[in-house]
Amino acid sequence: MHDEPTPPLALRTLVSWQAGRLATLGARLTGARMPLEVRSDFAVLSALDDNGPLSQADIGRVLGLDRNNVNGIVVRLEGHGAVSRAPDPADRRRNVVTVTPTGRARLAEIQGHADAVQAELLAGLSTAERDDLIRLLGKVLASHPSQPV
Repeated sequence: MHDEPTPPLALRTLVSWQAGRLATLGARLTGARMPLEVRSDFAVLSALDDNGPLSQADIGRVLGLDRNNVNGIVVRLEGHGAVSRAPDPADRRRNVVTVTPTGRARLAEIQGHADAVQAELLAGLSTAERDDLIRLLGKVLASHPSQPV
């Protein structure tokens, strides 16, 4: 009887290979708990909550999303009362989007789902190891130019 075959060491020692597999696993777990629409809402509401009011163009830049996609997400969120849009006082040609109290409540709800996914994904790590992983990944990403998502 043979042990279960494993991916070759040459792959297992490539951070890019491991990160790709982790991204695939994370996407599967996230997709099971959070449909695409919910993930989009989470991204936009989080960006607004962290940064304050932003133009739709700035939301797109921050999240690496196409402006047409951002518009669709903002229209949907506005329809649910989660964000408000108003002309930018500095440039009336563009809108500024602001998260509302309803949007913050929705963000907290979605954050619960995201936290559950992360707990499942990182179950094999201690809290300190999770913090180290997040810090190290952030350091790697910060050392490279921003890339569209």
